[in-house]
Amino acid sequence: MDFYHLPLSAPCQSIRLLAKALGLHLNLKEVDLLKGEHLKPEFLKINPQHTVPTLVDNDFVLWESRAILTYLCEKYGKNDGLYPKDPKKRAVVNQRLYFDMGTLYQRFSQAFYPVMMEGKELNPELVVKLDEALEFLESFLDKTPFAAGDKLTVADFSLLTSITTIDVTAGHDLSKYANIQRWYSQLKESVAGHQDICVEGAIQFRDSFNPINK
Repeated sequence: MDFYHLPLSAPCQSIRLLAKALGLHLNLKEVDLLKGEHLKPEFLKINPQHTVPTLVDNDFVLWESRAILTYLCEKYGKNDGLYPKDPKKRAVVNQRLYFDMGTLYQRFSQAFYPVMMEGKELNPELVVKLDEALEFLESFLDKTPFAAGDKLTVADFSLLTSITTIDVTAGHDLSKYANIQRWYSQLKESVAGHQDICVEGAIQFRDSFNPINK
Protein backbone atom coordinates (compact mmCIF):
# COMPACT_ATOMS: atom_id res chain seq x y z
CA MET A 1 0.00 0.00 0.00
CA ASP A 2 1.23 3.49 -0.85
CA PHE A 3 0.76 5.95 1.98
CA TYR A 4 1.03 9.65 1.18
CA HIS A 5 1.77 11.53 4.37
CA LEU A 6 3.54 14.33 6.21
CA PRO A 7 5.55 13.13 9.24
CA LEU A 8 4.62 16.13 11.38
CA SER A 9 0.88 15.57 10.89
CA ALA A 10 -0.94 13.94 13.81
CA PRO A 11 -3.65 12.40 11.57
CA CYS A 12 -0.93 10.85 9.39
CA GLN A 13 0.86 9.53 12.46
CA SER A 14 -2.25 7.67 13.63
CA ILE A 15 -2.29 5.54 10.47
CA ARG A 16 1.36 4.62 10.91
CA LEU A 17 0.72 3.57 14.51
CA LEU A 18 -2.18 1.38 13.44
CA ALA A 19 -0.16 -0.17 10.62
CA LYS A 20 2.46 -1.20 13.18
CA ALA A 21 -0.22 -2.68 15.42
CA LEU A 22 -1.70 -4.66 12.51
CA GLY A 23 1.67 -5.70 11.09
CA LEU A 24 1.04 -3.90 7.80
CA HIS A 25 3.75 -2.49 5.55
CA LEU A 26 3.15 1.01 4.23
CA ASN A 27 5.16 2.34 1.31
CA LEU A 28 5.74 5.82 2.75
CA LYS A 29 5.56 8.70 0.28
CA GLU A 30 6.15 12.06 1.90
CA VAL A 31 4.14 14.99 0.53
CA ASP A 32 5.57 18.36 1.55
CA LEU A 33 2.58 20.66 1.81
CA LEU A 34 4.86 23.61 2.56
CA LYS A 35 6.39 23.21 -0.91
CA GLY A 36 3.01 22.70 -2.57
CA GLU A 37 3.66 19.08 -3.50
CA HIS A 38 0.01 18.25 -2.71
CA LEU A 39 -1.02 20.49 -5.62
CA LYS A 40 1.07 18.75 -8.26
CA PRO A 41 -0.95 17.18 -11.09
CA GLU A 42 0.23 13.66 -10.27
CA PHE A 43 -1.10 13.93 -6.71
CA LEU A 44 -4.32 15.63 -7.77
CA LYS A 45 -5.02 12.60 -9.97
CA ILE A 46 -4.85 10.43 -6.88
CA ASN A 47 -6.70 12.76 -4.53
CA PRO A 48 -8.47 15.77 -6.07
CA GLN A 49 -9.06 17.10 -2.55
CA HIS A 50 -5.23 17.19 -2.23
CA THR A 51 -5.10 16.24 1.44
CA VAL A 52 -2.91 13.95 3.51
CA PRO A 53 -3.05 11.27 4.66
CA THR A 54 -4.03 9.42 1.48
CA LEU A 55 -3.91 5.64 1.16
CA VAL A 56 -3.68 3.72 -2.12
CA ASP A 57 -4.49 0.04 -1.65
CA ASN A 58 -4.17 -1.47 -5.13
CA ASP A 59 -7.00 0.21 -7.07
CA PHE A 60 -8.69 1.66 -3.98
CA VAL A 61 -7.90 5.22 -2.86
CA LEU A 62 -9.01 6.68 0.45
CA TRP A 63 -8.27 9.84 2.39
CA GLU A 64 -9.33 11.28 5.78
CA SER A 65 -7.40 9.60 8.58
CA ARG A 66 -10.33 8.31 10.63
CA ALA A 67 -11.85 6.67 7.55
CA ILE A 68 -8.48 5.05 6.79
CA LEU A 69 -8.16 3.79 10.36
CA THR A 70 -11.50 2.00 10.27
CA TYR A 71 -10.93 0.67 6.73
CA LEU A 72 -7.60 -0.89 7.65
CA CYS A 73 -9.12 -2.52 10.72
CA GLU A 74 -12.07 -3.92 8.81
CA LYS A 75 -9.98 -5.24 5.92
CA TYR A 76 -6.77 -6.34 7.62
CA GLY A 77 -7.55 -6.74 11.32
CA LYS A 78 -7.16 -10.33 12.53
CA ASN A 79 -10.09 -9.75 14.87
CA ASP A 80 -12.42 -6.91 15.83
CA GLY A 81 -10.46 -5.89 18.91
CA LEU A 82 -9.39 -2.46 17.65
CA TYR A 83 -12.69 -1.72 15.91
CA PRO A 84 -15.45 -3.78 17.54
CA LYS A 85 -18.32 -5.16 15.48
CA ASP A 86 -20.86 -4.78 18.25
CA PRO A 87 -23.02 -1.81 17.10
CA LYS A 88 -23.00 -0.01 20.45
CA LYS A 89 -19.28 -0.45 21.07
CA ARG A 90 -18.48 0.59 17.51
CA ALA A 91 -20.72 3.65 17.84
CA VAL A 92 -18.72 4.80 20.86
CA VAL A 93 -15.46 4.33 18.95
CA ASN A 94 -16.88 6.34 16.05
CA GLN A 95 -18.06 9.08 18.41
CA ARG A 96 -14.57 9.41 19.88
CA LEU A 97 -13.05 9.56 16.38
CA TYR A 98 -15.47 12.32 15.39
CA PHE A 99 -14.79 14.08 18.70
CA ASP A 100 -11.07 14.03 17.95
CA MET A 101 -11.58 15.39 14.45
CA GLY A 102 -14.31 17.95 15.06
CA THR A 103 -13.62 19.09 18.62
CA LEU A 104 -10.24 18.26 20.15
CA TYR A 105 -7.84 18.58 17.22
CA GLN A 106 -9.92 21.30 15.64
CA ARG A 107 -9.72 23.43 18.78
CA PHE A 108 -5.98 22.83 19.02
CA SER A 109 -5.53 23.99 15.43
CA GLN A 110 -7.77 27.04 15.94
CA ALA A 111 -5.77 28.11 19.00
CA PHE A 112 -2.22 27.34 17.90
CA TYR A 113 -2.03 27.29 14.09
CA PRO A 114 -2.32 31.12 13.83
CA VAL A 115 0.55 31.48 16.32
CA MET A 116 2.76 28.91 14.63
CA MET A 117 2.03 29.64 11.00
CA GLU A 118 1.21 33.36 11.00
CA GLY A 119 3.14 34.63 14.02
CA LYS A 120 -0.01 35.91 15.74
CA GLU A 121 -0.51 36.29 19.47
CA LEU A 122 -2.14 33.40 21.29
CA ASN A 123 -5.87 34.04 21.77
CA PRO A 124 -6.78 33.18 25.40
CA GLU A 125 -10.42 32.54 24.48
CA LEU A 126 -9.38 29.83 22.02
CA VAL A 127 -7.15 28.26 24.67
CA VAL A 128 -10.19 28.10 26.97
CA LYS A 129 -12.08 26.26 24.23
CA LEU A 130 -9.22 23.78 23.89
CA ASP A 131 -9.23 23.24 27.64
CA GLU A 132 -12.95 22.57 27.47
CA ALA A 133 -12.29 19.85 24.87
CA LEU A 134 -9.62 18.37 27.14
CA GLU A 135 -12.16 18.35 29.98
CA PHE A 136 -14.49 16.34 27.76
CA LEU A 137 -11.75 13.77 27.14
CA GLU A 138 -10.96 13.77 30.85
CA SER A 139 -14.60 12.86 31.56
CA PHE A 140 -14.57 10.05 28.96
CA LEU A 141 -11.51 8.57 30.63
CA ASP A 142 -13.13 8.84 34.06
CA LYS A 143 -15.55 6.09 33.07
CA THR A 144 -13.26 3.69 31.18
CA PRO A 145 -9.51 3.03 31.06
CA PHE A 146 -9.36 3.66 27.32
CA ALA A 147 -10.99 6.34 25.21
CA ALA A 148 -13.90 4.19 24.02
CA GLY A 149 -14.16 1.42 26.55
CA ASP A 150 -12.20 -1.19 28.46
CA LYS A 151 -9.86 -2.05 25.58
CA LEU A 152 -7.54 -0.21 23.21
CA THR A 153 -9.26 0.81 19.95
CA VAL A 154 -8.51 2.95 16.91
CA ALA A 155 -9.99 5.88 18.82
CA ASP A 156 -6.99 5.72 21.15
CA PHE A 157 -4.55 5.86 18.23
CA SER A 158 -6.23 8.96 16.84
CA LEU A 159 -6.50 10.72 20.20
CA LEU A 160 -2.96 9.74 21.20
CA THR A 161 -1.46 11.53 18.22
CA SER A 162 -3.55 14.63 18.96
CA ILE A 163 -2.59 14.69 22.65
CA THR A 164 1.08 14.16 21.79
CA THR A 165 0.93 17.12 19.41
CA ILE A 166 -0.84 19.27 22.01
CA ASP A 167 1.78 18.27 24.58
CA VAL A 168 5.01 18.27 22.57
CA THR A 169 4.32 20.78 19.80
CA ALA A 170 2.35 23.33 21.80
CA GLY A 171 3.74 22.58 25.24
CA HIS A 172 0.20 22.87 26.57
CA ASP A 173 -0.12 22.04 30.26
CA LEU A 174 -1.88 18.70 30.76
CA SER A 175 -0.98 18.30 34.44
CA LYS A 176 -4.48 19.11 35.72
CA TYR A 177 -6.04 16.26 33.77
CA ALA A 178 -5.34 13.20 35.92
CA ASN A 179 -7.22 10.73 33.71
CA ILE A 180 -5.57 11.98 30.54
CA GLN A 181 -2.17 11.77 32.24
CA ARG A 182 -2.84 8.18 33.33
CA TRP A 183 -4.03 7.15 29.85
CA TYR A 184 -1.27 9.09 28.07
CA SER A 185 1.48 7.57 30.22
CA GLN A 186 0.14 4.08 29.61
CA LEU A 187 -0.10 4.49 25.83
CA LYS A 188 3.31 6.13 25.52
CA GLU A 189 4.77 2.92 26.93
CA SER A 190 2.51 0.38 25.23
CA VAL A 191 1.82 1.68 21.71
CA ALA A 192 4.62 0.66 19.35
CA GLY A 193 6.11 3.54 17.39
CA HIS A 194 4.92 6.34 19.66
CA GLN A 195 8.37 7.82 20.21
CA ASP A 196 9.72 7.66 16.66
CA ILE A 197 6.44 8.46 14.90
CA CYS A 198 4.49 10.74 17.24
CA VAL A 199 7.07 12.44 19.43
CA GLU A 200 9.63 12.93 16.66
CA GLY A 201 6.89 14.15 14.33
CA ALA A 202 5.58 16.59 16.94
CA ILE A 203 9.10 17.95 17.50
CA GLN A 204 9.46 18.43 13.75
CA PHE A 205 6.10 20.23 13.71
CA ARG A 206 7.19 22.49 16.57
CA ASP A 207 10.53 23.32 14.99
CA SER A 208 9.15 24.01 11.50
CA PHE A 209 7.13 27.09 12.45
CA ASN A 210 7.12 30.12 14.72
CA PRO A 211 7.75 29.28 18.38
CA ILE A 212 4.63 29.31 20.52
CA ASN A 213 6.35 30.55 23.65
CA LYS A 214 8.01 33.71 22.37
